[in-house]
Amino acid sequence: MDIKKIDWWRTSFGQEEISMLTKSMSEEHISQGPVTAEFEAQFAKAMNVPYAVATTSGSVALLMSLMAMGVKRGDEVIVSNRTFIATAHAPLMLGAKVVLVDVHRDVPVMDVSLIKKKITARTKAIMPVHLCGRAVDLAGIHRLAKAYGLCVIEDACQAMFSKNERGYLGTQSDVGCFSLGVTKLISSGQGGVVVTSNRRTYEELKLIRNHGVPGTFEATYPRLGFNFKFTDIQAAIGLAQLRRVKDRLLKLHSLYRKYEGNLKELDFPFLRLIPVNVNAGEVPLYIEALCQNRDSVRNYLNSRGIEVRPFLPNLNQSPHIKNGGSFPHSTEFSKHGFFLPSGPDQSDSNVDRVLNAMQSYVRRKKIGLF
Repeated sequence: MDIKKIDWWRTSFGQEEISMLTKSMSEEHISQGPVTAEFEAQFAKAMNVPYAVATTSGSVALLMSLMAMGVKRGDEVIVSNRTFIATAHAPLMLGAKVVLVDVHRDVPVMDVSLIKKKITARTKAIMPVHLCGRAVDLAGIHRLAKAYGLCVIEDACQAMFSKNERGYLGTQSDVGCFSLGVTKLISSGQGGVVVTSNRRTYEELKLIRNHGVPGTFEATYPRLGFNFKFTDIQAAIGLAQLRRVKDRLLKLHSLYRKYEGNLKELDFPFLRLIPVNVNAGEVPLYIEALCQNRDSVRNYLNSRGIEVRPFLPNLNQSPHIKNGGSFPHSTEFSKHGFFLPSGPDQSDSNVDRVLNAMQSYVRRKKIGLF
């Protein structure tokens, strides 16, 4: 009998998305227009910020933010070594240099204590990454930014509705960026959002999104931009997803608690869940674990029809990001980290299968079968 595969990520698009999409199309709201404006307004309200600008992806949100902050060729941008490469590609696209910083030993977010020695006369910006909803020490970053005259762009693409003691991550700096990709809390298939509390920055972002043109039919060309516009079709899906965000948040927290409780009971000292501070308001977007026997565990789970994804490589391993130095904590995460089946529509029965398979692995490991 074939084993039904458990995907590493499960999300859904249901009747509400279909109804919103149908309504938008029937009213001929296809390209960027009133539905996009409504989505931006609702997103800004939910995030408790005055301004939100929707765009084509979280990657482009980062690029637009750097452009709005005036980052240019020859500038330096400080980035965490543990992040998806999109964070680094955004400054590289502008000709800036990416300067990498290692992460903490226990959680894969930027170690702010290492930033000061990386700052030079060319440093323009710091880009903290709230990986898997985990908060970077923004207070420490803001102190450095103020002392050295730097801008701060929060990469909150994996941290939508995650909080620290001051509020939502992504809303506490010059600019914050979110992703609407399919493996995020809410999705429009592809898409991103930039938020800011600064009216001037907001106006710059809108110009950048539309080739620097303030009015399509009475065009002037005051600044560099590109076609980074969203569509009402995507916005209709995003609005429907935004309406279900509370249930999705509850599901992600429930999954995390279920994994946390059961993995603690495994008598397997070489495996641990990478913590997310859910009590402080952080959202555990993905279920992440570390294991010295990662490949063995992964192969066993895959043989049981359970998809397990290893962590992506560190940025310093990329040949087009030239950074010397040592990144010992990042290396540990890269070598031993993996994603367990996650997502707002991952069923409890699927998680039970994963946990049972992991218990089976531990039993076999103890008697020397691995």
